[in-house]
Amino acid sequence: MKLNKLSTEQRNQNTMNLDEMSILEILEAMNTEDRTVPAAIMEAIPIIEKLVIQTIASLKKGGRLIYTGAGTSGRLGVLDAVECSPTFGVDAGLVVGLIAGGQKAFTKAVEGAEDSVEGGEQDLKDLNLTENDVVVGLAASGRTPYVIGALNYAQSIGATTASISCNEGSIISKHAQFPIEVVTGPEVLTGSTRLKAGTAQKLVLNMISTTVMIGLGKAYQNLMVDVQTTNEKLHHRARAIICQATGVEEEVAAEYSEMAKGNVKAAIVMILTNISYEEALEKLENSGGFVRNAI
Repeated sequence: MKLNKLSTEQRNQNTMNLDEMSILEILEAMNTEDRTVPAAIMEAIPIIEKLVIQTIASLKKGGRLIYTGAGTSGRLGVLDAVECSPTFGVDAGLVVGLIAGGQKAFTKAVEGAEDSVEGGEQDLKDLNLTENDVVVGLAASGRTPYVIGALNYAQSIGATTASISCNEGSIISKHAQFPIEVVTGPEVLTGSTRLKAGTAQKLVLNMISTTVMIGLGKAYQNLMVDVQTTNEKLHHRARAIICQATGVEEEVAAEYSEMAKGNVKAAIVMILTNISYEEALEKLENSGGFVRNAI
């Protein structure tokens, strides 16, 4: 499909006089358009659910979740990937973000990188992709060659493939087992797909990674109990989580956090079941890391 035929590239009839609007009118127009994004995502939830279920199964078998994209889409994938480690306490290699042109492309566009089918394939080869991995291709247009190359290679070795695009009938959908299409329509500023399309991709990535991690035991109630205490703010957050999960005072939470060597899950299990750190670790191991099952 030609670029100018894509809905994300069409002119928005509500903002034809954008350059004549007041600042307030522009802001209100953007806010009005942004409200349509969650409704568009709702239509795609059934296929997102299937992808999440498959991803949880793949990660339990030792696989990885790998995002691949170019430009804004690639940056959003990298952003979601790097945030998983501190939020959920997973190894930095469990969720990976690839962007056409490499790391330098995160802050500065690399000309022509997104047009390389071979580049998408090679980046996955460099990761030693396996059949247990899940590759999610990101492209608002749904036609980026770099992403197509990555998805084709992933399929060729039996890895799980998914795509996230913002146009109906996207090309990349034909190269994915789980094609997610969130049709966000014309942008306030024609063709600027970092707006509604970017917001949609960010929201879907939030949904995928967070739900996958919950499915791997990274939450107790609605608390992120595998948070890594890598700075003072996160130390305070960890103690607060222990308080919220158990009802103890902050001083007690701090004491148990120290005894548990910063392991929030273990501290919670220790308090709620009145057992030692070593016993808590054993319970967590036997429960697959799920606090609720351990207690």
